[in-house]
Amino acid sequence: MNKSMLTGLVVGAVIATAGGAFAGYSVLANKTPTHAEVTRVTAVTETVKTPREVCQDVPVTRQKPVQDENRVLGTVAGAVVGGLLGNQVGGGSGKKIATVAGAAAGGYAGNKTQERMQANSTYTTTETRCETQYDSSERTVGYDVEYRIGDETGQVRMASDPGKQIPLQDGELVLSQQ
Repeated sequence: MNKSMLTGLVVGAVIATAGGAFAGYSVLANKTPTHAEVTRVTAVTETVKTPREVCQDVPVTRQKPVQDENRVLGTVAGAVVGGLLGNQVGGGSGKKIATVAGAAAGGYAGNKTQERMQANSTYTTTETRCETQYDSSERTVGYDVEYRIGDETGQVRMASDPGKQIPLQDGELVLSQQ
């Protein structure tokens, strides 16, 4: 082999090696990432209050309907009894005054007695009473996700937990899940 051929082979090998190294460096330097690395995921929740009706039977005491609201029967009966008792006292014109006074006092006493009797005339029944109560529960509405692409970091809210990586397309996060 001659010297010029040897020199040509060495120079060719050096150029080929340099070209390959340069091409490899270009590919590595211009490689775009295909995924963002997830660094933290935080669930976002809200409190939901759900109403429900709670009913129970309770005893209720009511006054019976009154037929004689003005208590006329008690007043008349008391006046008659009071007048008869007043008539038993005294004599002459004193007897008349005692009868009238007895009738007035008896009428008042009969009225009040009937009032007490009507107030104590009650019945008990059962009624259903309902009220609205609220049950609280937590519901996840999304996830706050912190991620890193190379040396840059960012944050995004997602509908579901992305796991350890988020896919990239043309350098942008692909957030929709198919």
